[in-house]
Amino acid sequence: MSASLHFATALLPDGWARDVRITVQGGLIAAVDVGVAPGADARHAVALPGLSNLHSHAFQRGMAGLAEVRGTSDDSFWTWREIMYRFVDRLTPDDLAAIAALAYAEMLESGFTRVGEFHYLHHDRDGRPFADPAAMSGAIMAAARETGIALTHLPVFYAHAGFGGSTPGDGQRRFIHDLDGFATLLDAARAEAATLPDAVVGIAPHSLRAVTPDELAVLVPLAGGAPIHIHIAEQVREVEDCLAFSGARPVAWLLDHAPVGPDWCLVHATHMTEAETVALARSGAVAGLCPITEANLGDGLFPAEAFLAAGGRYGVGSDSNVRIDATEELRLLEYGQRLVRRGRNLLAEPGGSTGGALYRAVLAGGAQALGAQVGLRVGAPADIVSLDADHPSLATRSGDALLDGLLFAAGREAIDRVWRRGREVVTNGRHVAHATIATRYRAALARLLA
Repeated sequence: MSASLHFATALLPDGWARDVRITVQGGLIAAVDVGVAPGADARHAVALPGLSNLHSHAFQRGMAGLAEVRGTSDDSFWTWREIMYRFVDRLTPDDLAAIAALAYAEMLESGFTRVGEFHYLHHDRDGRPFADPAAMSGAIMAAARETGIALTHLPVFYAHAGFGGSTPGDGQRRFIHDLDGFATLLDAARAEAATLPDAVVGIAPHSLRAVTPDELAVLVPLAGGAPIHIHIAEQVREVEDCLAFSGARPVAWLLDHAPVGPDWCLVHATHMTEAETVALARSGAVAGLCPITEANLGDGLFPAEAFLAAGGRYGVGSDSNVRIDATEELRLLEYGQRLVRRGRNLLAEPGGSTGGALYRAVLAGGAQALGAQVGLRVGAPADIVSLDADHPSLATRSGDALLDGLLFAAGREAIDRVWRRGREVVTNGRHVAHATIATRYRAALARLLA
């Protein structure tokens, strides 16, 4: 089955083009013709390649807004984490599927067409494994199947509460694996993922505090060339604890003791020295940045300017899913740098569009981090985002000025339609199954928060 879409303008791998026909066959882009008049094609205004959300904890969409009450002591990531532990206590696979489906629908509505699910909620409520070790992974995949989003599934190995292999706490009981149990989970997740189009299964050692050096050495070969993601240097306390345990800062220790390269994604990497920043850039790994969550948790700001100057690659993720909005992640990434440096347009080349620089960087970095093919090119999945050219903030714009208008003025309101493998999953800014998905989500939350 084939179909064709005609766009007045489209962002292609080699730049903007006018009068573009994209022919889709079997979910893939079969042809891209430039400078052609529309015929019987479906006609649209502006085409962009869909972005990759490289870091998500889908279940946390259900607790969005629940941690915004000040405690009796200083609030931080660590106090937020205790609220998260309490929230996961009652989640069933059906609850997870309902929550993840809403998160994934909202991702598609905001321009993300692939998600990297950093998945550590594995076991039953009492901490014992399900009869099917991939029951919770299956719930994530069911949500991806229902919404249509492309999935890079990243089962998490989590074994300890802190550096040095300390015993995990009760709040972590649903996350914990030994190496044999994790290998079994990984095999089951790969078998389930084979039923999804374009699915990728990587691995995610949770963090240096949750995985010992010996365990990390065993885990890395299990990836088999697929993506490897790890939380790193998100919090100052994490850096201090790593120094106390190993004598090195987290990013420096990882680069010295693991084969970090282009198949790795270091999530957050917020607190780095200048030397670590340059070394991470030179490794070829992707820095996984989550500006909305990092702001919400008070993490700090990634040294983006220095990282880019050293040739670093980055992508963005929605992480805690407190707010799911691809345009806002990019806008906040730039704005955070502006606040620190007290300057403007800091992540663009001299004379270049900031919106264009951000969009292209996260398109490439996200795809690398998730092991995906992206872009409006022959052979890639037909993952396309169209913009409403009548939106006031896009009026009279062309080329990269459209991206500037999208990211810094219009936001996700300007997203009109989204196709995933050529199937229209978002129409007039809403996922085609949004109402049904939202109803099931509300029912799950009513039970969980009763």
